[in-house]
Amino acid sequence: MRYVTAGESHGRALTAIITDVPAGIPLEQAMIDHDLARRQVGYGRGGRMHIERDRALISAGVRLGRTIGSPIALTVANRDWDNWTDVMQAAPGHLREEARVKAPRPGHADLSGILKTGTRDVRDILERASARETAARVAAGAVARALLRQLGVEVRSFVASIGEVSIGMLQNPELVDHRVVEASDLRCPDAAASGGMRLVIDQAQAAGESLGGTFYVTATGLVPGLGGYAQADQRLDARLAAAVISIPAIKGVEFGTGFASAAQVGSQVHDEIYHDVVRGYHRLTNHAGGLEGGMTNGQPLIVRAAMKPIPTLMTPLASVDIDTHAVVDASKERSDVCAVPAASVVAEAEVCLVLAAAHIEAFGGNNLMDIQVAQRAYLQRLSSW
Repeated sequence: MRYVTAGESHGRALTAIITDVPAGIPLEQAMIDHDLARRQVGYGRGGRMHIERDRALISAGVRLGRTIGSPIALTVANRDWDNWTDVMQAAPGHLREEARVKAPRPGHADLSGILKTGTRDVRDILERASARETAARVAAGAVARALLRQLGVEVRSFVASIGEVSIGMLQNPELVDHRVVEASDLRCPDAAASGGMRLVIDQAQAAGESLGGTFYVTATGLVPGLGGYAQADQRLDARLAAAVISIPAIKGVEFGTGFASAAQVGSQVHDEIYHDVVRGYHRLTNHAGGLEGGMTNGQPLIVRAAMKPIPTLMTPLASVDIDTHAVVDASKERSDVCAVPAASVVAEAEVCLVLAAAHIEAFGGNNLMDIQVAQRAYLQRLSSW
């Protein structure tokens, strides 16, 4: 299952096309809209989220509430387009000089993008490099989630830290109460930590600053053996890391105990193997985060990612005017103070897409019924080992 997206932050709409989708998966617009709404919430979001009410229009690939085996096309309209029609029109026209963006922002794609493409207007870059594009990713991920649910897999996320405020290291992130997470405006399961997070976000906003943080994505119900060990591009950890790090502002990804394991001896890191007639092969710990040798090992998948502060600052950093090379303040766009809760939902979508593709590779991709039959046969074989 693969996707491509198109669209600009202030363009008419965002579009996602998802290919290699098996037939027979139950899929309704409300399922996609639910995830789009989850992406929009979060303490620290900016004014744009008060304008947009993201909804997905399914224009291809679904009939009578089920996928039909052809590519799925989804469109998410930008309500803010109405305020940008003169600047973002597709037809030839003359742009007012004052509308041209000339001061690239540190930490953004702005400068590298204009050097790459040769444009003299930073808006040509920032419109597409904007995290607004992730709404299309979330819509695509909802299609993958619909398949995974039919196979007994649940993918969830929660925020672990904002700035220096953290809930601390968790032994079993997959056991977090997600009813609490979904009710939290920070997607955080710890009420005390959430209070501290809101405080530092308020302080950052007052100072014209932005904040990053960390979040977890977990997946339960995974069978062992998804992915592969024989070739680099088969390794599921590599594919998951690439997918999550592709999200704007994500700077680090780890699985299980991740970087902390580098400071430990082997006996503290590796999960001992046991077997009994009820559980079969199992572990008592999950330092590996559900992945060994590029494959799932049957334990919950544990991914943690780090998001840097958003590059747009209301108290701008120094930049350079691309016409005169004079020192100026970096440009400002309407932006969030903190978008870590939203990023966690986007990361869910990316993980869903990778895991859905891994299931299709393992069990076939023609239709949902065949995939389920193949998965049951696989689990039956494993039960005899």
